[in-house]
Amino acid sequence: MWSRVAAWINERWPVQAVLRWSLEEEIPGGSSFFYTFGSSALFLFILQALTGVWQMLYYVPTVDHAYASVTYLRSEIPLGWLIHGLHYWGYNAFIVLVLLHVARVFIWGAYKQPRQLTWLAGAVLLLLVLAMTFTGALLPWDELGYWAAEVGTSIAGTVPILGDFIERFMRAGPTMGQLALARFFTVHVAIFSGVLALFIAIHLVAFRQFRSVGPWNAERARRTGWFWPDQVFKDLLVASIILLALIGLSAFVPAPIAGAADPSDTSYTPKPEWSFLFLYQALKAFQGRWEPVGTVGVPLALGLIVFLLPFYDRGQERNPRKRVAAMAVAFILAAGLGALTLAGYYSKPGAATTTAKRTAAMPRPKLVTKAQTATPLSPSAHQGEQLFYANGCIGCHTVNGKGGHVGPDLSGEGLRGHTRSWITVQLRDSLAHFPNSPMPAFTYFSDAQVGHLIDFLMSLKTPVAPTAPEAGAASLGAGRGGRGARAAGPGPKPRFAGSGDPAGGAPPRAQSAAPPPGATAAAAPSPQLPASGKQGPPGPAAEIVGNASHGAVLFRRICETCHGPQGMDKVPNPGSDDGSVPPLKRIDPELFSQDPLLFAQNIDRFIQHGSRPAGGAPPEGPNPKLDMPAFGATNTLTQPEISNIEAYVESLNGVNRARIMHPGISPPLFFVLSACAFGVTWLTLGAWWLAIRRRRVG
Repeated sequence: MWSRVAAWINERWPVQAVLRWSLEEEIPGGSSFFYTFGSSALFLFILQALTGVWQMLYYVPTVDHAYASVTYLRSEIPLGWLIHGLHYWGYNAFIVLVLLHVARVFIWGAYKQPRQLTWLAGAVLLLLVLAMTFTGALLPWDELGYWAAEVGTSIAGTVPILGDFIERFMRAGPTMGQLALARFFTVHVAIFSGVLALFIAIHLVAFRQFRSVGPWNAERARRTGWFWPDQVFKDLLVASIILLALIGLSAFVPAPIAGAADPSDTSYTPKPEWSFLFLYQALKAFQGRWEPVGTVGVPLALGLIVFLLPFYDRGQERNPRKRVAAMAVAFILAAGLGALTLAGYYSKPGAATTTAKRTAAMPRPKLVTKAQTATPLSPSAHQGEQLFYANGCIGCHTVNGKGGHVGPDLSGEGLRGHTRSWITVQLRDSLAHFPNSPMPAFTYFSDAQVGHLIDFLMSLKTPVAPTAPEAGAASLGAGRGGRGARAAGPGPKPRFAGSGDPAGGAPPRAQSAAPPPGATAAAAPSPQLPASGKQGPPGPAAEIVGNASHGAVLFRRICETCHGPQGMDKVPNPGSDDGSVPPLKRIDPELFSQDPLLFAQNIDRFIQHGSRPAGGAPPEGPNPKLDMPAFGATNTLTQPEISNIEAYVESLNGVNRARIMHPGISPPLFFVLSACAFGVTWLTLGAWWLAIRRRRVG
């Protein structure tokens, strides 16, 4: 029956002729595992296409739903974790295999006459693979992908003359937003993938036209082997091993959760994808007028070296031992690119152009009133303005009628009568002036940053009636100059204290029940916060799967002052029932849940709406020293920032916010079953290969 169907198809389409053209080849020197790099890369391209189409069934290419749709696929769809993991790890392996294939072709001298077209098609494929990586990284609309695209497009924007046009074209506007996401999605799915498939076909046809080049040793090359079944067996064996490795990575090393994209989050270290880190790091060496050398010269030089290789190395010698100069140059180039990649991975952002463009693109809150718009901020004060908001000072201090009410109105009486040196001491060591001040010490600020911040604070002074010097001191010390935490209620009531500033400032630790000694005016009154157990509904952050690692960074910078390392210290809170800040590690049982979403909702209520702990008995009185402001309701923290803090708090209590809720089959069990299936498959392939080989020899 099957033979009749095959004959009918073959009469109408040359199946047998195509198979003979594809498989019947004698390989000089015989089959080799070194030849499997190219076929494995082809296998990974097919895998990327299949998993990519599967993800598109759930993916929503909008800034409001892209991240949520990807996390929904990973955690709620049975085997969605596997599809996403195969796509994530597959593209990393794809790049590595393409680079290994290029290295193998170079060492074997397989780019020489008459295989120039094969090499050129392969060079285009290398560029397309990198382009697919760049455009695909943005699609989840997470922190990692967003800032990778932000940095990449900013680098492109530094190209002389055409840079601004290129950057705007890539972003579909001046900033990253919905149009940029739609453009990247279209280019990634509909354009680059199709062009990549076309050049793969061109590359394969060119390769089949001139066959394998074989070993460079002439005596070994005289011995030939079969492409079918020998090389095909090795190709299938290596491809199946790679697939099993990808399944293992997906099961035990899931694709990272980077948190939802937040353009205002200045604490996130922006870097491109690892495949572009060499260029990112190289750009740091070219500043000012030398910038075009890094943005245009370096990529152009690398491109010309790769593309023109068959035309300036026209000798027929293929033995690498007799091509010392070419091998030395290739080794130096590869070592240099590898070193730059590692340096870029471990380095901090330093390219002036990228940093400047990131700052310019970042939305900045309005800080001045109509009366002040006539006097623009100086460059130093402008940098201080960025520091003021980035470090969450607005969470406690009011500026031009907006902000928190824990500390003073800094655009009013807050700093009147104080010199720069006094303010410097207050910022560096708030206890130096007032031993009871709860304001943090901003010791991590450089001298230049302190100067910028003071320039901004001094620019906020308005003509009000003079106050006693210590009044301003009391106000400045009454509230901590940053976003942060307040203690929540004790006892059987829900308790939670903690939030953080992803921008890297210290938190407002407390509100003083009374002004510091010597003060003649009280600090601004605290807002009316809900009592413990009376918080409103959870906000949008509870639905966002946050990044616990980034939340840990925020916690160290923001929340440790009140909660101690990993939320374990009992910071004194006079006036509350417990007398201390409730711990975050081993959190109140009424807030804890093994369900990550429920856990997030429980603690999100406090971060969104704030809380005031129940008062203690005399002599402390009913007014607790520490309370928690409404970070979400006052927009002091963004919802992605809150989600990262919540993910970290959950991790402190042994709960994974990104836990797979409906795996279909648990990842470890799936890997074990896959390993067993692959073992049977490998034995079957081996028996099949031996049978065909014996039949062919016979």
